[in-house]
This record gives sequence, structure tokens and C-alpha cells, in this order.
Amino acid sequence: MSKEKTLQNKGAEGSYRLENFRRRTRYTTVFIILAIAFFVIIVVNINSGNVHIPLSRIVNILLTKNGDPKEVDIIWRIRLPRILMAAMLGGALSLSGFLLQTFFENPIAGPFVLGISSGAKMVVAFTMIYSMTLGYTMSSYSLIGAAFIGSLMSIGFILIVARRIKNMAALLVAGIMIGYICSAITDFIVTFASDSDIVNLRGWSLGSFSGMSWSNVHITAVVVGITFVLTFLCSKPIGAYQLGEAYAQSIGVNIRVFRIALIMLSSIFSATVTAFAGPISFVGIAVPFLTKGALGTSKPIVVIPATFVCGAVFCMFCDLIARLAFAPLELNISTVTSIFGAPVVIYMMINRKRGMK
Repeated sequence: MSKEKTLQNKGAEGSYRLENFRRRTRYTTVFIILAIAFFVIIVVNINSGNVHIPLSRIVNILLTKNGDPKEVDIIWRIRLPRILMAAMLGGALSLSGFLLQTFFENPIAGPFVLGISSGAKMVVAFTMIYSMTLGYTMSSYSLIGAAFIGSLMSIGFILIVARRIKNMAALLVAGIMIGYICSAITDFIVTFASDSDIVNLRGWSLGSFSGMSWSNVHITAVVVGITFVLTFLCSKPIGAYQLGEAYAQSIGVNIRVFRIALIMLSSIFSATVTAFAGPISFVGIAVPFLTKGALGTSKPIVVIPATFVCGAVFCMFCDLIARLAFAPLELNISTVTSIFGAPVVIYMMINRKRGMK
């Protein structure tokens, strides 16, 4: 019997090692593919536009900042800041969705669907127009702060509804209604605004990565970078929370504080995106789903960085389509993200229905 048990233990250990090897190989493969896609899409974005710049000159300009003054300006003042902002904001929006899905324990939850982006947009639009009437120019941090307040207002209302409505489908419908109400108020505010900058405000309210500057890049890098690090540090409690509140409490996680942290981190991500690019649809739902499917796991320590990079690639790709599809006309970024993201959400909902039968 002892020999049989020894053989069984060795067999179990061998199968565990094999499974662990396969898992690590899959993780490595996904990260390598994402890294390659990230750099390829950056090069394609820099190289694409009304002015075509050969790759050799792009590399020279990026490394030395020397070359044709017009091409240097196009790359360093227009294309590169826009690409970097699309990458950081895309990653931030994807992680915001991941955190909300963890909080509500539902893969359909996301900042756009729950009306959080619309709430942020409403407060930012009101604050921008009010500051215009007083002759003030809002700083980037002020915009983020206004969007953060709007995000918390929407989340607060959703949490109040959640206490009365236990059905997640009904809660999502409530979130969608909140989004419609906030969007209607925003449209009302924009319609009756009389400032000359209202054209830019209207374009922002529809979602766009255009007009980004290096100042925006620096501020976004600080806010998103710090929030990303804090989110990554929460990997262990998030993993425990995914296994149930009882298990999380058993290993010492303060559930109330943890849930507040999830909401705060998600709101900062969502607020930063809305402040600079306006509301962007479906990224926060589609990207986490695709990332977890590719990795074959929900482990936060792996999913969090992968989701960020995948969101960056997704938004840079969508921004490329928005710029080039009907050039010189430019599509709103939400139009493109909806085309690619909505089918993923529909697929998720169909799969959930099948799994419930």
C-alpha cells in the first residue's frame, strides 16, 4: 500500500508540475503577444496619417529629435502624445472595468454601462462651462477632480439601488438609466452654453483622443501610474474576494475597507479617462473578458498587468481606425470601440444565459 501511495503521490506531483508548466507557458505567450502588439501598433500609429513618414526617419526623430522640422512637430507634438494618452487611458479604463466587475461580481459591470462615465462627464461639462463664464481655465487636476466627484455620485446612486434590488440584471438597467439621465443633463448644459469653446466641449463629450499635449501625458502618467501600483498591491485581497467574502474575511481582509478601496480606485481610473478623453464605451467590459479568456485564469496578479496592456493596445487600435477610416474626417472613439466591443458583450451575455440553463 505504501508503494501504491508513493506512486500516486509522484503521479499527482508530476501532473501538477506539468499543469503549472502549461499555465506559465500560456501566461508568457500572452504577455509576449501583447508586448509585440503594443510596439507594432505604436509604430503603425506614428507612421499613419495625412503626412506619411518613413520608418527610418521616425526612428531617427524619436532618438535624436532631429530632422525635417515639420515631421519633428508632427511626431513629437501631435502623434506621440496622442498615442501615449490612448495607451494609458485605455489601460486605465480596462482596469476600472475589472475592479467594478470584481466589486459587483458580474462580468457585465463596467463604467460606461453603469452610468459612471456619464456621471463624470456631466460634472466635468458643468464645471468647464461654469469656469468659462467666469473667465477661468480649469487645470487638468481640476478636471480629474470634477470627473471623480461625478463618478462617485453615480456609484453612490447605484449602491443605494443595489440595496433594494438584488437582481443584477435590474441593477444594470438602473445603471443604464442613470447614464441616460446624466447624458441628457449634459446635452442640456452644452446646448445652452454660449462660450466660443463649446465646439471643443461637444467633441470631448462624444469621446476623442485628439488634442492631447505633453502636459496631459505627464499628469495622466502620474495619476494612472500611482493608481495602477495601488491596484496591483491589492492583487492578493482581490484574489481572496473572488473566492467569496467569507474566505476573504478568514485571511484577514477587511471587507468594508476593501470594497471602498475598489470603488475609489475604479473611480480614479474612470475619472481620469473621462476628464481627458470623454466617455468611452464598452472597453471596460470587453477587454477584461478577452484578457481573462486569453490567460485562462482570473488571478489578479496576472490579469491586472495583462488587462492594462490589452486595454492600451485595444484603444490605440481603435484610435487608429477612428483617424484613418474616413480621413480627413475623424470618428469619435466611442463609435469605434462600440463596433468592436459591443459584439464581445453580446457574446458574454449569450454565454451566461447558456451557462444558467
